[in-house]
Amino acid sequence: MDYIHLNEMQFFGYHGVLPEETKLGQRFRATVTLALDLSEAGTTDALEKTVNYAEVYSVCKSVVEGEPFKLIESVAEKMADRILNSFGNRVLGVRILLVKPDPPIHGHYASVAVEITRGRFT
Repeated sequence: MDYIHLNEMQFFGYHGVLPEETKLGQRFRATVTLALDLSEAGTTDALEKTVNYAEVYSVCKSVVEGEPFKLIESVAEKMADRILNSFGNRVLGVRILLVKPDPPIHGHYASVAVEITRGRFT
């Protein structure tokens, strides 16, 4: 199995349980790992034999900057679903790490995050 990583993409969205989160919005970071076979792309140097990173970025952006969700778990699930449905002919599995750097939690911490894996990773 081969992997493509889109590391620490940054978006602005309106996800959260608290009213100020959905009104003011906040930053989100996403790292997406795609599991696929890159051997044909590597030997042919042909874009159509792989997944276009710009298109994956666009899908992620449309989800994070689109419809608000209460839970980042739901945002990550929607991202995974959209990626698998958009690129399922090449992508066998997807891992999403979605980071919420500034949640409204009193205390000292770097961030909160969820990580989900859908499809096949070996």
